[in-house]
Amino acid sequence: MLAFRIAGPVVAFFLLLNIAAAQQASVHAVSNNPNANAPPNIVIGFLGGFLSHDNEVHGGVKLAARLREDYPSGTYVKVFENHREDLAHKEILHILDIDHDGTLSAKEKQSARIIIYGHSWGGSETVALARNLEKDGVPVLLTVQVDSVGKFGENDEVIPANVAEAVNFYQRSGLVHGRPKIRAADTSRTQIIGNFQYDYAKNPVTCQNYPWFARLFENPHIEIECDPNLLDHIESLIRSKLTPPAPIEALRK
Repeated sequence: MLAFRIAGPVVAFFLLLNIAAAQQASVHAVSNNPNANAPPNIVIGFLGGFLSHDNEVHGGVKLAARLREDYPSGTYVKVFENHREDLAHKEILHILDIDHDGTLSAKEKQSARIIIYGHSWGGSETVALARNLEKDGVPVLLTVQVDSVGKFGENDEVIPANVAEAVNFYQRSGLVHGRPKIRAADTSRTQIIGNFQYDYAKNPVTCQNYPWFARLFENPHIEIECDPNLLDHIESLIRSKLTPPAPIEALRK
C-alpha cells in the first residue's frame, strides 16, 4: 500500500515532464515592453509543466495576447515559465520603481495594480510570487489558479494577506489534477471568490493542436487549461480589475 501511494505522485511527475517536453513550440513572445513610466496595471501569467512562455497553443498565452491587443498602453502583460518566478518578481519591482532610484517608496508600492494567474505548476508559482510580493510590502489585486499543482517546497493552498481577491478552478479526474481548495491566510484582508470544480467527463473540451501524448494521458488536466468558456470567465475577472493609466505626475508627488 505504501509503495502504491508513493508511486502515484512519481508517475504523475514524470507524465508532466514528458508531456510538457512534447508541447514545446517556439513562436512569438507574448509580452509588452514597459515604457519609462510604470503603468498602473501589471498582469503576470505562469504556464504549467516545462512549457515555453511563447507557446501559443496554450490558453494562458492566448489570454495574454488578447489583453495586450486591447490594452496597448498602460498595462504590462507577460507570460513566464513557472520556474522563472524570480525573473517575474524582479520585473515587477523594476516596473514599480517609477523614479528609478533602486528602492520602492510607500507610494510606489501602493500604486501597484497586479494580477497573477497560472495553470498547473503555474498555479503554484502564482501563489509563490504573491507571497514574495507580500514580503516587499506590495499588494496584489487578484490571483487566479487553474488546476493548481503544488511544486515541491511551495504552498499553493494558503493565499497571502497582501492579495485582495483569489479564485481557484480545478478538476478531479485523470492522473494529474488540481488543488480542490484554497484559503486565505487572513480572511479580513483576502476574499476567496470561490473554489469551482469542472467536470470534463460530462462536458468534454477539444484541445486543438495539443500533442497526442497530452490528450491521451493528461486530458482533463489540459481540458481545463484550454476550455474557452473558462478562459472567457478568467479574462472577464482580469479585465474587471484593469484601469486606465494613472497620471505619472500624481504618483511622483
